[in-house]
Amino acid sequence: MNPVQLVTPAGDRTTHAEYAFEGDRAAIESLFRDLVMTRRVDVEAFALQRHGELGLWPPVLGQEAAQVGSARAMRDHDFAFPTYRDHGVAWCRGVDPTWLLGIFRGSWLGGWDPAEHQIALPNIIIGAQTLHATGYGMGLVLEGLVGTGDPERDSAVIAYFGDGATSQGDVSEALDWAAVYQAPVVFFCENNQYAISVPVERQTRVPIAQRADGFGLPGVRVDGNDVLACHAVTERALQRARDGQGPTLVEAVTYRMGAHTTSDDPTRYRDAAEVEAWQAKDPIERVRLLLVTEGTPAAFFAEVEAEADALGARLREACRQIPEPELAELFDHVFVESTIENRQQKAEHIAWRDAIEGSVA
Repeated sequence: MNPVQLVTPAGDRTTHAEYAFEGDRAAIESLFRDLVMTRRVDVEAFALQRHGELGLWPPVLGQEAAQVGSARAMRDHDFAFPTYRDHGVAWCRGVDPTWLLGIFRGSWLGGWDPAEHQIALPNIIIGAQTLHATGYGMGLVLEGLVGTGDPERDSAVIAYFGDGATSQGDVSEALDWAAVYQAPVVFFCENNQYAISVPVERQTRVPIAQRADGFGLPGVRVDGNDVLACHAVTERALQRARDGQGPTLVEAVTYRMGAHTTSDDPTRYRDAAEVEAWQAKDPIERVRLLLVTEGTPAAFFAEVEAEADALGARLREACRQIPEPELAELFDHVFVESTIENRQQKAEHIAWRDAIEGSVA
């Protein structure tokens, strides 16, 4: 299965028999801005983690086009179920990146209001969000919000997950239920080539998109570093879902340029030559080259860079304002009704914390 591609790594426009990007140059410039801002959020958060400000950070470096292209294909009333790495999706849904900092700092036991932004909170349980998306999609069908022909009502769902998640039973169950019940779900797999340290060739014998055949739904493979192709493919799949034609599996072939998380060392399982080969397919550079060819002035790129610098400064300052995590609060969110054991453990933690703080004082 050859991936759908509309822009080459050299920034040249190409055509495809089935898919096309309908936007003008201004639309491409808007996507470029999203790509740059997503990368700046990632770079700043990575640096903050290395300075001890965040407990963990899952880098998105290299996967920006898959996330921005697909997220910008959504309508306001569509709903997204992201993974812990989908920072670009959150950005495109209007979520202030400060929320991400608070979550990975451990200070906020929750986050933004999903109903306000039409995006669920980041999911760390691998693949579980695909079941959430399928259930949500089935609910849309029951509420008559699919296939009515009214663009103000008809809605769709998109579930993000990685190549490694396709080995989880949850994903197979979600694909099966969505196909049987014709749930309006786009299953968007960001195939970044590694499930932590396990390469994709050790995960599957066929392209991930081809697995759709076994569940009775269409599968599409797209160049995950091509933001225009990701937008076009996802837009078609979302509209198909809204029209009541059921789910689609999209495999965006991309690459995780950084580590799985900041606790990972990717040099232990992949070589520099492989990384360099994918650097030549950088999702931001190819759009920049395209825009230069199409006449975008240098002032635009300078403006975007200045905006990114301002965003970085704002995030660094905002992170300093986020309070230290209060670990005692964790015990309040374990059960709906706390147990004796849970209360005892909380008391033991508070006694230990007070003793530590007293000794330091």
